[in-house]
Amino acid sequence: MARAGLDADVVVRHASALIDEQGIDALTLARVASGLGVATPSLYKHIGGLDDLLDRVAAAATADLAARLGAASRGRSGRDALQAVADAYRRFAREHPGTYPLTQRNLSSDAWAAAAADAVASVAAALSGYGVDEGDVDSIRFVRAALHGFVDLERRGGFGLPVSVDQSFAFLVDALDATLRTLDSR
Repeated sequence: MARAGLDADVVVRHASALIDEQGIDALTLARVASGLGVATPSLYKHIGGLDDLLDRVAAAATADLAARLGAASRGRSGRDALQAVADAYRRFAREHPGTYPLTQRNLSSDAWAAAAADAVASVAAALSGYGVDEGDVDSIRFVRAALHGFVDLERRGGFGLPVSVDQSFAFLVDALDATLRTLDSR
């Protein structure tokens, strides 16, 4: 029942897809193994168990988010970079409804820590036109908290008022831009 080409990356990608399609509660080693056409014990050749798999999925999702944020803002500055990062952040959360929350975990694994640092660096780079660098933790947290709060509410169906959510998101980005411009002038 072994499958050629199976490695840790394949297992993580399959688990990520399962979580995005069915939610984190659907993640079991038996489901992952079945979906990959192997016996559950075969997974232990590639991962250290369910907790290890979940940590690897979180690290992979965070690395993917960081890469998307960096690519979105590359070559842009100021309001244009902020908009690109905000759109990429929201798009990632929409495309990965199950794994997005895992990007917000604070894990001690080296892989997750490196991916999280890359995500912070991507946000800082996008905000450099406002005079923000990686040392300006408050500004970075301000933007991340605003974006996360919005996409988490949207993901959970928390916007029930009869106003366009896209309109509200544009308002949020405008407010971030205005505030960051004010902070840059201090």
